[in-house]
Amino acid sequence: MFKKALIPLVFLVVIVALVACSSPVPAPAEEKPAATEEAKPTATEVPAVAPKKVALIIAQGGLGDRSYNDLAYSGLQKAAKDLGVEIKAIESPDPVGEGEQLLRTAAESGFDLVITLEYSHFDPLARVAPDYPDTLFGIVNIAVDQPNVVSIIFKEQEGSFLAGALAAMVTTMDGNPKVNPDKVIGAIGGVQSAGIDKFLVGYEEGAHYIDPDIEVLKAYSQGFGDPAKGKELTLAMYEKGADIVYQVAGGTGEGVFEAAEEKNHYAIGVDSDQDYIKPGYILTSMLKHVDVAIYDIVSRLNDGTLEGGVTVEYGLKEDGVGLSPMKYTKDDVPQEFLDRVDEIRLKIIDGEILVTDVTKE
Repeated sequence: MFKKALIPLVFLVVIVALVACSSPVPAPAEEKPAATEEAKPTATEVPAVAPKKVALIIAQGGLGDRSYNDLAYSGLQKAAKDLGVEIKAIESPDPVGEGEQLLRTAAESGFDLVITLEYSHFDPLARVAPDYPDTLFGIVNIAVDQPNVVSIIFKEQEGSFLAGALAAMVTTMDGNPKVNPDKVIGAIGGVQSAGIDKFLVGYEEGAHYIDPDIEVLKAYSQGFGDPAKGKELTLAMYEKGADIVYQVAGGTGEGVFEAAEEKNHYAIGVDSDQDYIKPGYILTSMLKHVDVAIYDIVSRLNDGTLEGGVTVEYGLKEDGVGLSPMKYTKDDVPQEFLDRVDEIRLKIIDGEILVTDVTKE
């Protein structure tokens, strides 16, 4: 009987020992979402970035001048297409008299950058900019010393020097029916100012670099949208012996080109490549890549690197100015003339030739 009682007791001890020696089973871990899933934002959590807004105040002569204003606006349009910025061209029948009002209205309309093409806005911008410290302003052709203004300067005198040198060589060349033996060329500016004289002085210096005896006739149309006045002034210069006339007068230059065709002489275009307007009668155009500059400035705004209080310059070295390819007149000009122009270009870039900038005098 003792043995029968002992068997269940032994069995119980064995069971307890086995349980004591076994490892405890851990409780299942609480499932957590993956870290990547926690960090992944939903579409509604990503803040929308508003496109930058840029206004361009058009200068005298207006859009449609096939020159300065049109070229600048084309650069702005390209920026809108490539960069997605919102743009607006602002025109006025009196951009000079309404300068301050135009600048203030643009600043109060929420534009991130307001660029004016009007040279005469120098004084109004100096007054307006401090009142809108959160707005960036840009001005072309003159420097305004304010911490929120970007000044865009072209060395037009350098490109004009090349135009004057070419004109001085061509005006007395043999075998060209569009020129006469007289050592006379001309230049017509819009409203007389340091910004326009910058072109004319460079042109004259270039001509005199080739031949000190060259006479350079100069006149001002006192406007940038009067083709009839441009034609009248050009015909008067042709009567005085000139056979090449450089126009620096915006839309007024259309009349200069008409006179060139009518009298079988040459004109020289400005800012954009205007050679196509009267093929064969526009010897060359002094290119001023304002479209490239406007695009560059807007691009800097868009990527956050544009700062105020700086002056950005574009000259021959930066390919900011130069002469057109002369698609319609290159065959009229001896290669030695073209080689000489290129030689002069390199000398200006290297500093061997210094061209006067009347805006700094």
